[in-house]
Amino acid sequence: MVEWKKLGNLCEIKTGKGITQKDCTVDGVYPVISGGQCPMGMYSQYNREADTITISRVGAYAGFVSFIANRFYLNDKCFSIIPFKESLIINKFLFDVLKNQEEGIKKLQSEGGVPTINTKKLSALDIPIPPLSEQNRIVGILDTFTKSIENLKKQITERKKQYEHYRDQLLDFSKEDVEFKSIKEIVKSYCTGATPKKGNLKYYEGGTIPWLRTQDVKFNEIFEINSFVTNIALEETGIKWIPANCVIVAISGATAGRCAINKIPTTTNQHCLNLEIDSNKALYKYVYFCVYNAYSEMISKKQGARGDLNTTIILGIKIPIPSLQEQKRIVSILDTFEASITNLEAQLSLRQKQYEYYRNMLLTFDE
Repeated sequence: MVEWKKLGNLCEIKTGKGITQKDCTVDGVYPVISGGQCPMGMYSQYNREADTITISRVGAYAGFVSFIANRFYLNDKCFSIIPFKESLIINKFLFDVLKNQEEGIKKLQSEGGVPTINTKKLSALDIPIPPLSEQNRIVGILDTFTKSIENLKKQITERKKQYEHYRDQLLDFSKEDVEFKSIKEIVKSYCTGATPKKGNLKYYEGGTIPWLRTQDVKFNEIFEINSFVTNIALEETGIKWIPANCVIVAISGATAGRCAINKIPTTTNQHCLNLEIDSNKALYKYVYFCVYNAYSEMISKKQGARGDLNTTIILGIKIPIPSLQEQKRIVSILDTFEASITNLEAQLSLRQKQYEYYRNMLLTFDE
């Protein structure tokens, strides 16, 4: 037998207390939960105990449900959801229920202006309350998945740190007799792309020519592109075909400095600098790793209000050019790390889908 009650009758729904980024401190002990998926900083005090459910109430993440395992400071952009002792509902079970209803909770956002969820709408949510034994059974099953997910996340973080460490070590030739060359000296050709006029449908409608945008450039190999332009766009605008295996560097705005490799021929927008590497001088994947490693250097050279790079800055970056045989050895080692990370990320994606499937199945009750 499953009883249904309104969330407001089961729990205290309470907003946190306002705090700004300036209030956060380097030596703070408690994370500040402020509506996003990550803490906004650390603070010297806490105002919520461990194992508390939170729901973002304001902004882009309004409706996002979290379970905070340690003491924390709750900002006024979030609700805490704390079951009354007499509610006969297990805290972790309630979290699983609310997480399963997350998309519906997001739809409670007010229309227009800043997305906001008010207490009245949240309080009206219907919550199933099966017997405590059933709640415990469901929590036990779902916890198995969540622990596996957290373990995979930790493995990915650790593997990425290893990858970055070995990349730094392998590409450090400061104590060796290796020539450094600018990117310009090792490219066969380079170009930027273009964006056909957005309002002109003849450039986009029915397009079959892949067109890469900087949002897809994120330290990755690109095998599939989901944006397309037409042959007319190719004929009438400044877009250009580039061959597969170019090193692509984003040069504008928030994405500036990120790099990728296109594994298929494509065109790009004007915010991509496309480098076709001279294979007699360097391996394209080796150059990619060097450009990736130079990310911090590039970021320090961003210019203007948007934080842009330009062709001259990128082409002027100097990288070590050992023998092609040594480049191949370095690429092989770093590829092994990338493949390992990719495999762990695939496992994580699968486990998250399994968790969502079983959560939905276990938490579907007849009213």
